[in-house]
Amino acid sequence: MRTRWAILLGLCMSLWCSAPGQANTGDISGVIEAFLEEQFPRAKSHFWVVNGTQWQTKDELVVDVNTVVVIWREQAPVENRYLLLIVDGKLAASQSIPLGAKTDCEPELA
Repeated sequence: MRTRWAILLGLCMSLWCSAPGQANTGDISGVIEAFLEEQFPRAKSHFWVVNGTQWQTKDELVVDVNTVVVIWREQAPVENRYLLLIVDGKLAASQSIPLGAKTDCEPELA
């Protein structure tokens, strides 16, 4: 019994100590979720699929994402597509684009 408590305490301490480090990594899925919650505050449900990503610099990432949002249960889901610019783990800009559009997110040449 004493060994179980020691293992449980050790597990809890390791999870507690590792949580701050994980939160600072700039989680892309968290940025996308926050964007959708802000964009569709009254949505009943949603899901998203990343079509592609492109690093612009070491701090900048462009994410091509499709979203499907249900506003009301009686309505059909609404599909959208966005390009999201994530800088230092935070959403810097977003742009709605047509669903079938071809994207070219290559860095600009100076």
